[in-house]
Amino acid sequence: MDNPTTPSIDNQSALRRTSSSQLNLPPKCHDLPSLELSSPSRHIDRMVGLGYHPSPSRTIYSDRFIPSRSGSNFALFDIPSPSNLSSEGRDDSSGAYATLLRTALFGPDSGIVPPATPDKAAGLNGRNFSISPPSGNIFRYKTETRQSMHLLSPFGFDDQLPGFSHSPVKAPRKVPRSPFKVLDAPALQDDFYLNLIDWSSHNVLAVGLGNCVYLWNACSSKVTKLCDLGIDDSVCSVSWAQRGTHLAVGTNDGKLQIWDASRCRRVRTMEGHRLRVGALAWSSSLLSSGSRDKTILQRDVRAQEDFVSKLSGHKSEVCGLKWSYDNRELASGGNDNRVFVWNQHSAQPVLQYCEHTAAVKAIAWSPHLYGLLASGGGTADRCIRFWNTTTNSHLSCMDTGSQVCNLVWSKNVNELVSTHGYSQNQIIVWRYPTMSKLATLTGHSYRVLYLAISPDGQTIVTGAGDETLRFWNVFPSPKSHNTDSEIGASSFGRTQIR
Repeated sequence: MDNPTTPSIDNQSALRRTSSSQLNLPPKCHDLPSLELSSPSRHIDRMVGLGYHPSPSRTIYSDRFIPSRSGSNFALFDIPSPSNLSSEGRDDSSGAYATLLRTALFGPDSGIVPPATPDKAAGLNGRNFSISPPSGNIFRYKTETRQSMHLLSPFGFDDQLPGFSHSPVKAPRKVPRSPFKVLDAPALQDDFYLNLIDWSSHNVLAVGLGNCVYLWNACSSKVTKLCDLGIDDSVCSVSWAQRGTHLAVGTNDGKLQIWDASRCRRVRTMEGHRLRVGALAWSSSLLSSGSRDKTILQRDVRAQEDFVSKLSGHKSEVCGLKWSYDNRELASGGNDNRVFVWNQHSAQPVLQYCEHTAAVKAIAWSPHLYGLLASGGGTADRCIRFWNTTTNSHLSCMDTGSQVCNLVWSKNVNELVSTHGYSQNQIIVWRYPTMSKLATLTGHSYRVLYLAISPDGQTIVTGAGDETLRFWNVFPSPKSHNTDSEIGASSFGRTQIR
């Protein structure tokens, strides 16, 4: 039975004619075929894309639009294409510059321009236009093309351009391979456990030669004899106070003398050690002394007592002592292959490092990183080791191939220098933390047992059993890497320190 609410076919035709007759149309339009209205279901299908088939000639883009500048309009930048460079008669420099500029702006594939796309729209009266003119846009968006990371750098492809070569941004620093000054130092002892040179903050070098101490002024090259201990004693260590003109002198009979270098006058003599004093280190008014009797004495030069505390822990001679830059920690090295770290209030070491397999004389704190300590081992060890005293951890180890005699950090850059003995007697400048060698310096014929750094942080002086002191410019200045040190410009040649 038919649904009474659904119009019949005849009724539908009548409705169609009625609706068309109600429209205000010209008479001829009534003779055109009738237009069927879209049903609601077909409209919904079109909205969700059902039954949609894209044209095969149409480019499909992803949801990310990353520009490829191969189809860019170079005319807007007044940069000719590669094919027009030779035809325009430009000179080589102008054409090369245009090539480099175009490649830097648009990428290495900028010389390939794809053909123009024909216009798909039909013209008036059924006639088709010819190929459309190029777009006026600077950049055209194309589908993504994969490129290596080398090509993503604007100047990473210089080697692909004729006449251009890639040059590093910063040239490597050159370290002079020869000393700029040599001083004769007669009677400079060839003893691994002694520390016989030190450079003051006032640019004065102190050297222990036999039983005497000599001062060499780096500004004037003047040599002054500070003291003579007599034939029954000898100098085992020297160390300048951090500020001022006071010099500590450790002797072979276990005494410690304090001298005012500006007046060439002895201020005080301290006792407490039974054997020679080979290591000294200042911390403000506190002076630490290490001895062959295996102990470290803490001395306050303001107090009347010879020492305020005794540190015991090493089982052999103490040959290396260094206070940290904040004066909170004291590092000591001994002939027992041990490295100890003490604080100002402890009678026992707070940290112990036992990885070295030979005597540890070389000790240096980093001025750049808090708690970073470097230590070097003797002939049977030959390694430089780095420690983090904050976390009590061993950071790294570098086998140098030779006995490590001394270490010192640069104050201006994150580099350090090491001096060596058996068997190569070399001086090595390292870049930290990679520990790559910046320079290897040779010249001493004996073990390079002694090392000090100038107050400006640029120059080091080395001493050896060949009875010479050699001055090297190894570190840059804080402001410029090309500025010579204060003594480098005026002190050349070879002279005698006494």
